Amino acid sequence: MTTPLFESTLRSLTLLGRGKVRDIYAIDADKLLIVTSDRLSAFDVILPDPIPRKGEVLTAMANFWFARLGHIVPNQLTGIDPETVVAADEREQVRGRALVVKRLTPLPIEAVVRGYVIGSGWKDYQDTGAICGIKLPAGLKQAQSCPPRSSPRPARPKSVTTTRTSASNRPRPIPTPSSPKRSRAPAKRAPSWSSKPVTPPSRCTPRPPTMPPPAASSSPTPSSSSASTPPAPCT
Repeated sequence: MTTPLFESTLRSLTLLGRGKVRDIYAIDADKLLIVTSDRLSAFDVILPDPIPRKGEVLTAMANFWFARLGHIVPNQLTGIDPETVVAADEREQVRGRALVVKRLTPLPIEAVVRGYVIGSGWKDYQDTGAICGIKLPAGLKQAQSCPPRSSPRPARPKSVTTTRTSASNRPRPIPTPSSPKRSRAPAKRAPSWSSKPVTPPSRCTPRPPTMPPPAASSSPTPSSSSASTPPAPCT
């Protein structure tokens, strides 16, 4: 079994920081190296037992979606092989699990879809009765399914938008403005000079009701000049 990489130790680059899973190194003023380790975290806590090759799987998934969506939105990839920016004896640490990316300013916003009252959501609910500012009914139990919102739509897990502060790296909710009410257009009224509603003219003549054929008669048939022409049916 491959030895898991709990923490990278690259001496040829300057370490900028370590997250729950990824280590970030500076290459130059324009590029960074992101190494995805095999660390495992749960509820913002790093566990002591890494999962072998987890970082390789995460990197492969990221590359797949970056390639799949590249024609829709640009991304931070540079196409540079990570093994070319580290020392020869460090290539094993980055092989299949690292990306060379552009230095960009991130937008620290994440969307969290919660189906159950668990983790940091459970702690938030115990303290405030809400999760990220969304008020929930009283008396919910840990790991209970989140109740649906009051909406005629089918029940869906609650979605909240949060941002992380650099000081504590803890998510905090972003205030959601109330949805503006749609104003309906006023009803159209007849002109002031008209006392009766305007009735549009009929575009066709109604079809006459079906009548039974007349009984046979010995009286002479009227001439074509005196016969009435039935109105045209509606189309």
